[in-house]
Amino acid sequence: MLNGLFVFVALVSILTAAFTGGMEALTDSVLSSARNAIELAFGLIGVMAFFLGLMRVLSDSGLMASLARVVSPVMKLLFPSIPAASPAMSAMILNIAANMMGLANAATPFGIKAITELNKLNSKKGTATNDMVLFLAINTAGLAVLPSGMIAIRAALGSTNASGIFLTTWFASGCATAVGITAALLLARLPRYRASEPTLFSQEHSPIHQSREELAVDTLEGHTDPGPPSSPRRLLLWLFWVVFLVGASITFLDRIKTEQGSDVFREMTSYWLLPAIIAGALLYGWSRRTPVYDALVDGAKEGFDVAIRIIPYLVAILVAVGMFRACGALEILTGVLAPLTSLIGMPAEALPMALLRPLTGSGALGIASEAMTSHGPDSLIGYMVSTYQGSTETTFYVLAVYYGAVGVKNTRHTIPACIVADITGILAATFIVNLMFG
Repeated sequence: MLNGLFVFVALVSILTAAFTGGMEALTDSVLSSARNAIELAFGLIGVMAFFLGLMRVLSDSGLMASLARVVSPVMKLLFPSIPAASPAMSAMILNIAANMMGLANAATPFGIKAITELNKLNSKKGTATNDMVLFLAINTAGLAVLPSGMIAIRAALGSTNASGIFLTTWFASGCATAVGITAALLLARLPRYRASEPTLFSQEHSPIHQSREELAVDTLEGHTDPGPPSSPRRLLLWLFWVVFLVGASITFLDRIKTEQGSDVFREMTSYWLLPAIIAGALLYGWSRRTPVYDALVDGAKEGFDVAIRIIPYLVAILVAVGMFRACGALEILTGVLAPLTSLIGMPAEALPMALLRPLTGSGALGIASEAMTSHGPDSLIGYMVSTYQGSTETTFYVLAVYYGAVGVKNTRHTIPACIVADITGILAATFIVNLMFG
């Protein structure tokens, strides 16, 4: 489906540019978008290398297997065919958790790791399995608990209630996630998609020849539980967290004297959470006698290789999106749909954001910032675009990066499931914002 969609968008953009006189802008956009894709991919290398290195530390220390066991009852309901001890399960958990906390930079490497591990269980390489589709549907639904990035932008634009999008974001992203999961499960049952469904394991890993327990051992890649930490290391681990929490408390109390409590809380969660996660991973690995540095370097090598592999896919999707915007097709589509969307309470000023959000994160963020600058972050339009940004995901970017990392070309029902989730998130956001702020 991505093949047909890419051709359609490219041809429509060229024809639109021919009729609107925007061929020069289109040509410039092709070149600049291709250049931006390379810059983006190289910008991801460091982030992906570091976080996949952290994942290797967590894997070698046994934390990922422990984490998978804790939440396995919920995950097994969604992914019953994946071994509970598989690295794919732990990576999916970390990806979803990072997205929920608004840590997009950390979520991407975890998501790519999850897709890579899921692909190891795929007997038909290049074709998405049902588990891959379901995982991406959850991912692109954008379930968010702490939309820290959007809250920071609202505060920077002078909002008096920067965290006012908490409830609207929870509602919209929760609805999108529920519908995305349902769509992925139901679409998988259609004859069209069942016919192309890969079996879960290759012949040498067939469930007939191998038990689930044996598969779980295989997917742990030979890592063994290093055992509990020694008493001195356990003592130092607890000492670090005591000092860290004391420092955090002092900083919080000091800042709350001069700033609003909600702003201080936002800053603390935005800037302190990621260092705490890094410290937790390193300390846990060190306390379990894992060679932290060596494991980090080994994982980072994998992150570098993956970042290089996704470059062609990023170039294709970003060039298509850039062409669609530069030729004026987005403005034409907005003008056609505006009378219809006004019937459901979506202002015309918010429609470009709704249309662009699944295509490009930076473009949607620019439109959201412009709308809030023009109309105010605490206006109906400001709350609406903020909720759109905080509760939905850049669907086609995620598909290009994740599937590109493992060479999936037959996406099966991924795009329909993700688009349904996107539409649900936009409609739910429009409803709840009008209800609360209209």
